[in-house]
Order: sequence, then structure tokens, then C-alpha cells
Amino acid sequence: MKLLLIRHGDPNYDIDSLTEKGWKEAALLAERMAKLKIRTFYVSPLGRAKDTASLTLQKMGRDAIELPWLREFHAPIPDFHTGAPRIPWDQLPQDWTVEPKYYDCVQWSETLPMLQGHVQAEAKRVWDGIDGILADHGYVREGNTYRVTAPNEDTIAIFCHFGVTCVMLGHLLGISPMILWHNFCAAPTSVTSLITEERRKGIACFRMNAFGDTAHLYANGEPPAFAARFCETYDNSEQRHD
Repeated sequence: MKLLLIRHGDPNYDIDSLTEKGWKEAALLAERMAKLKIRTFYVSPLGRAKDTASLTLQKMGRDAIELPWLREFHAPIPDFHTGAPRIPWDQLPQDWTVEPKYYDCVQWSETLPMLQGHVQAEAKRVWDGIDGILADHGYVREGNTYRVTAPNEDTIAIFCHFGVTCVMLGHLLGISPMILWHNFCAAPTSVTSLITEERRKGIACFRMNAFGDTAHLYANGEPPAFAARFCETYDNSEQRHD
């Protein structure tokens, strides 16, 4: 089975939709997706993800299943300096990297800030959600692998958000989301793809063969939006610092 995790287009957070650039990105994405044979589409309930998916769904004459847990991961934790609520993937590197637990695929959510933000409970909602989808498609989680109840080569597509994608990937691949949140870049409309490997009959695991792929943008001369990144150099005042 193939799993496509797709980030929404360049966002206009003020209205929970897309910028003009974001709509252009979504149209180019739709051209790419229309060439694929997709078994089932799933989508976040938030506007920017639904709007991104809408162009693909319209082009293919399809519908998507909306799932509440696919909304952007929402578990604010105290900022390490000010104490104000802040999303976990915006903490400064010099702060979180000094704590070894953040590099551990189990202990990452057991630090005081994570406990204060109820991160474990929110992460479990996501883990249970993706495992529910996979079970519906013939792959039931047992320990750190999946029992295959209906082997298939279907493709399913999920339109959602960067933060929640990293939490799903952490669960599927055994990686701390802190590493994915802070060290991987998934630009708007990028596609992250995974495929099952069943090397022993009835036992499957997932291998990621692309993260944050924006080939549909490059092929059409459209540069990826900067929304996934922070400043390349500190002196660049035009790029995001905080």
C-alpha cells in the first residue's frame, strides 16, 4: 500500500485559506495527482487543507473523507524563555537540542513542557487516527509493525498539515517528531510518500521514499513557498526569524 501525505498550499492563516500563490500551487498539485490512481482521499477539517484538496477532487470528480484529528497538531507548550504558549516546532534549536529526551522516539513527549501542553494526549489522537485508516485498508498495527489482513497496492492520499504529518511519520517510522519538526522541511503542497514492505508474509512496515517532494512546482517553474522555513542567515530581515 502507498500512503501520500500532502501539505496544504501557501497559507493565508488570517482567513484559513490560501494565498494567490497557494491556489496556483494547488492547481499544479492537482495536475500531478490526477495522473495517479487514488483509492481513497482524506482531508483535514481546516480551510487551507480543504481548499488545497478541492482542486484535485474537482479535477478527478472525487470526494474526500473529512477527519477531525487531521487538523493541524494543536498542543501548545510553554516557550522556554517567556512561558507564553508556543507550538512545539517553533522552539529555538539552542533550547530543545540540549535535552536528550527530545531525540528519543518514546521520551520526546515526557519532558515538563510537553506534559504541560498535554502533547501525549494529542499525539495519541493522531496515532490512533492513522492506525484506524490503515486498519480500514488492511494493515493492523501490532507493536511496531503492521499485521496484514488484506494485502494490496492501493494508494491513499491525505491532505493535511506539516505538524500533524510529522507526528504521523514519527509513529510510522519510529522517529521523534521533534527531529522531524525542526530538521525536515515540507513546503506547501509538498508530497511525502511511504510504501509498505511485506518481507515476511503477513507482517508489514513502512518505508518513506520521499519527503516534502515539490516536483510539480519545479516542473512548472514555480518556486516553493517559504512558509516551511526560517531565515537562512540571521541578517536576512526579510525572512522569518520567530
